[in-house]
Amino acid sequence: MVEHDIIHLRGLEFYAYHGVLPEEQRLGQKFIVDVDLYHDLQSAGISDEVGDTLNYAEVYAEIKGVVESGPYRLLEHLAEQIAETLLPTFPCDEVRVEVHKPQAPVPGLFRDISVEIRRGRKG
Repeated sequence: MVEHDIIHLRGLEFYAYHGVLPEEQRLGQKFIVDVDLYHDLQSAGISDEVGDTLNYAEVYAEIKGVVESGPYRLLEHLAEQIAETLLPTFPCDEVRVEVHKPQAPVPGLFRDISVEIRRGRKG
C-alpha cells in the first residue's frame, strides 16, 4: 500500500439537526464535512477505469446519509458514524473525517469549530 495516495472530499455542506441544545435539534444548522480516503490509486492511474478507484458519488451519498440522519448530540459521534460507514463500504485502508460546525453555540468570535478523527481498517 502506498500510504500517500489520498482521495479528498472537501467542503461537503449539509443542513442537519445535531447538537446538545434542544434549539439545535429543533432549528438545525449547516455542517461541513471534509473526508480523506487513503487508498492505493496506482491501478486507477494506469487503467483510467472507475472500477479501479473509489466512486466519489457513492462516497458522497454515504456521507450525506449519515449526516442527514440522527440527530447526534456530539460532533465526535457524527464523525465516528461517518468513519464507521465508510470503512466497511469502501476498500480504503484509512479515513480522516473532519466535521465543521460554523454556527456552534459558543460565545465569542470564531470562523469555525471542528472535530477531526482518523480511523483505520480493523483486522
